[in-house]
Amino acid sequence: MNLKKKLMLAENPLEKVFVKPELKPRKVMNTNSKVNKPIVILNDKGLHTRPATELVKCAQNFKAQIFLVYQGLNVNAKSLLGILMLAATRGARIEVEAEGSDAAEAVEALAALARNRFNIRY
Repeated sequence: MNLKKKLMLAENPLEKVFVKPELKPRKVMNTNSKVNKPIVILNDKGLHTRPATELVKCAQNFKAQIFLVYQGLNVNAKSLLGILMLAATRGARIEVEAEGSDAAEAVEALAALARNRFNIRY
């Protein structure tokens, strides 16, 4: 039945406004996976503003939800202020948790960034 006929058959005048054409349901594949990996802060001054900014820039390249867990705090890795709240010093062991279609790649990229001292040389 076409949309015009549906509008004519609607009993309630408001239904005429809100009638939607029928859509076929889409199949959604669940490709989300959860990945965890610890990283160690190697920078002499810890995870201050510059390395935190590099971490955020890296994390924003991925669709996955990425979180950092340290001393009971769980923060979004795409939030600069959240990362700074961790106040992680040199040698801190932070758990990186990611969930989504590109979670493994995201965790690996953040681990590589941490191993490379967040691309910061003093």
